[in-house]
Amino acid sequence: MSKREFFVPNEAALLKLAAEWAPFIFTLNTVFLVGDLGVGKTTFVRGFLRSLGYTKAVKSPTYALVEDYIIQNKALETRTIHHFDWYRIHDSESLEAMGIREYLSQNALCLIEWPEHATGLQLIPDWRLSFQYHPQGRVVFLESESLLGQASLDRLQDLTG
Repeated sequence: MSKREFFVPNEAALLKLAAEWAPFIFTLNTVFLVGDLGVGKTTFVRGFLRSLGYTKAVKSPTYALVEDYIIQNKALETRTIHHFDWYRIHDSESLEAMGIREYLSQNALCLIEWPEHATGLQLIPDWRLSFQYHPQGRVVFLESESLLGQASLDRLQDLTG
């Protein structure tokens, strides 16, 4: 599928990027957020949720494993968003025990940090966002990995060139 690269010099730029991509991400089912600790994955999720009108605290789901958000946006629709952090997960059995299949079978958006920790779980994301440190900020790589993800990326490219 497709891969694009975006440079973000600071947190404000990362929040802006998340807001710009929000209408496209909102239509997806699964997004992987990949990168080192502190690189901006949860900050990106916060920018995404804020742009959709969510005003309460957005915290990292490191200890809870999942934080759920109900987004009621008149311009889009009402949708549940599950924000996962699988940093402490070491196999797919742990996810099965938490009921991951139920989360994935809902008409919901699953934003998953540390997806590589779920070895054995065969899950293909619509988008994979890889965050990397850069001497002047961060680089975000956006890859589509499904037909739905590619269609959403095509719409984004049509608007941004």
